Amino acid sequence: MKIPTSTYRIQFRNGMTFERAAGLVPYLKQLGISHLYASPIFSATNGSTHGYDVTDANEFDPVLGGRDGFLKMSDTLREHGLGLILDIVPNHMAASLENPWWRDVVEHGQQSRYARYFDIDWSRRLTLPFLGDTFEEVLAKGELSVRVDPQTGKPALAYYDSYYPLTPSSYEGRAGEVLAISKPEEIVALHDRQPWRLMSWRDAPRELSYRRFFEITGLVGLRVEDPEVFEAAHRTVLDLVRESRVDGLRIDHVDGLADPKGYLERLRAAVGPDIYVVVEKILGEGELLPEDWPISGTTGYEFITALGNVLVDGSGHEALTVAYHAVAGAAPDPLDELREAKLLMANNNFEGEVSTLLKLALKLHEGDAGDVSTGSGEMQDALRELLVAFPVYRTYGTAEGMPAEGKALLDEVVRRVRTGPHAPDEQALGFLHRLLAGETGGNSDEALLFRIRFQQLTGPLMAKSLEDTTFFRNHRLLAMNEVGSEADPAPASVEHFHEEMTIRRQRQPDALSATSTHDTKRGEDARARLYTISEAPDHWAASVDRWREINSQAVAHLSGGAAPEPAVEWMLYQALAGVWPADLATDDRDGLKALEERFLQYVEKALREAKQRTTWSDPNEDYEGAVRAYASRLLSPDNQAFLEDFRTTLEPFLRTGLVNGITQTLVKLVAPGVPDIYQGSERLDLSLVDPDNRREPDFATLAADLAPEGALSTTEEDWRTGRLKQQVIARVLRLRREQPDLFRSGEYLALHPEGKRAANLLSFARRTEEAALVLIAPRLVLGAFRQGEERLSKRWDETVLPLPPALRSRSYRDLFTGRRFDPSERLSIAWAFVDHPFALLVST
Repeated sequence: MKIPTSTYRIQFRNGMTFERAAGLVPYLKQLGISHLYASPIFSATNGSTHGYDVTDANEFDPVLGGRDGFLKMSDTLREHGLGLILDIVPNHMAASLENPWWRDVVEHGQQSRYARYFDIDWSRRLTLPFLGDTFEEVLAKGELSVRVDPQTGKPALAYYDSYYPLTPSSYEGRAGEVLAISKPEEIVALHDRQPWRLMSWRDAPRELSYRRFFEITGLVGLRVEDPEVFEAAHRTVLDLVRESRVDGLRIDHVDGLADPKGYLERLRAAVGPDIYVVVEKILGEGELLPEDWPISGTTGYEFITALGNVLVDGSGHEALTVAYHAVAGAAPDPLDELREAKLLMANNNFEGEVSTLLKLALKLHEGDAGDVSTGSGEMQDALRELLVAFPVYRTYGTAEGMPAEGKALLDEVVRRVRTGPHAPDEQALGFLHRLLAGETGGNSDEALLFRIRFQQLTGPLMAKSLEDTTFFRNHRLLAMNEVGSEADPAPASVEHFHEEMTIRRQRQPDALSATSTHDTKRGEDARARLYTISEAPDHWAASVDRWREINSQAVAHLSGGAAPEPAVEWMLYQALAGVWPADLATDDRDGLKALEERFLQYVEKALREAKQRTTWSDPNEDYEGAVRAYASRLLSPDNQAFLEDFRTTLEPFLRTGLVNGITQTLVKLVAPGVPDIYQGSERLDLSLVDPDNRREPDFATLAADLAPEGALSTTEEDWRTGRLKQQVIARVLRLRREQPDLFRSGEYLALHPEGKRAANLLSFARRTEEAALVLIAPRLVLGAFRQGEERLSKRWDETVLPLPPALRSRSYRDLFTGRRFDPSERLSIAWAFVDHPFALLVST
């Protein structure tokens, strides 16, 4: 298997085509990239901005240039020696009439050849939750009619521009008569003869008849556990593998599948041993990827979490919590907040999924030899408590049983529920425990379905409750509210980082190491900047108090309370600090307006995801309008008192964030794993949550500014524009291409600086018998910039790096300056940092 030395993620659509991507290949080659990592490229719904709403898994999207465009891009990659990794979506497709498989199912119901391709409950009519109101209300308003579908020429039930095909048996031989139907009662009768029923989108959480992706009703689950469905959904991908046009695959949302391991084994058998495969999989704290999965690892969200241990000041954890509560008021314990969010999701957004599990459990319980007195209420409570208590995405039980680690996790979860403050009925809990463990119910269809559906639900429940609810409620340190993080992370420490990297090198040395993706809550350099707040919690809190006072007249007083409330004010100032462009002047009206447009989009999403005073399904316009007005006030050119204060206060945080960004970048490039560069993040990535993080970067400037090999330029402008970061990436990626074994299999050695500034350094080495490198990078340097020091290189006297015997008796050169080092037992940090405050020493 050819393991990438680095990947570069490109987001197709929104103007990015195969032709344009082909034009970027020379730049990617110069940057040092080994593999282009492409977002989904197969046909998606009209106007799709991301491609995960697939309509045809075997057709190259014409919007991108179709097959011809893909082949030309593929040829260009080959000519330059770059590989290609495709992001594929086996879990779901678009529940759209643009999807020919789905359209056929709508038209023919259970008689469709594709009826078993999708996860549909055929014990009832297929639900189509795409009406703006109830069927009765829509019909009464005259919004439903029987018309000819302009695409097929067949009779259809029309709702605005959507034409739902009538099943042939409902009109065969009398199409003209059916098309003449206009009376409401006749439309009702015709609708009742269909294998589907139209309903309001608001009823989907309770009544949906198909498995969806998270809570998105427009995405229907695929049954790729069925060999026929697998073959049909992967036909073109497998052809590309056989034609040597694809070198790797990224599997989207692997935890959504009925049997992830079984799917991956089938995929591996189909693609052979040489294709690089990684999965999108969120690992909880301490959770390890199953060793028997035939893949190279994850897409790297856990790596982002690990970086927090390096760049966050763990000693300020409690002080920052106290400071936040002083502004926001008493806040729930983060784990209690997560529980509340999970209950909200289970009782509302996933009500239908929970109800399906409950019905299955009650049916299976009737045949159980245990206690028969358990009622529906007790079973529902026990089921809900188990779902809410799950600390990770899921377990991986199959018809063959539960793996040992999954059984151990299940036992522990049940123990916590049983002994916790919300313990449900013991008989109901015990039955569910036995059922999930495979100790009752056997391998009956109902028992297997219960186990699969339970495991498919815990992931979405966790994701929507933590990432898309709790992280938008708890604003203490926004940088830690990231995909892959915990609700209540332990205080950060370098020691924990070293432990994580040692395990990473052992368990998944070929996994992707991400710092920004299309799904992260903010760009990597915004996160790096916000980490610095942990170094000065009291100073930050005092600044927030001052800014709140300056802008107090912009707070609206509504019946539901202040808007924004203090906790949201804290969030707004922190989010603004993260996204503020390094070169933005306070009197730049155009720049402020451009930032305002992006910021307001974020504000709306943040408020609605929190699900407290407004939601996506029921927006509170008065509240949202008041908070938007406040946010706009912050960026008004007429609010110079605030802007000047904010920009001046931000300066040391900004400068420290730039240093953090270089350290973060170096760690990603050198630590175990394959560094993944998200489009544009080779320069400063100060983006907010999607869709902001999916904007296309200025590729022309990126290519023009990539300096040829030579002395590293470290002027102030190079730091602030991100050119320095781009240069660093190019240097190290070239080294990775030259010495792949050092980075892939090299031993990971934690190093421990000593002396006056030891706590302000991160250092580790990678070593094989033939080669070695030593990384020395700064951390927690906000104090230096707050004291007005310009050059960090002058602060390292009386600080040394002891070297273990395995690293001694070697000559090294600094990758960025070419300076030679011949250390014996220790290395002077002041000497290593003469030119700039970081060093990567490579053995010669």
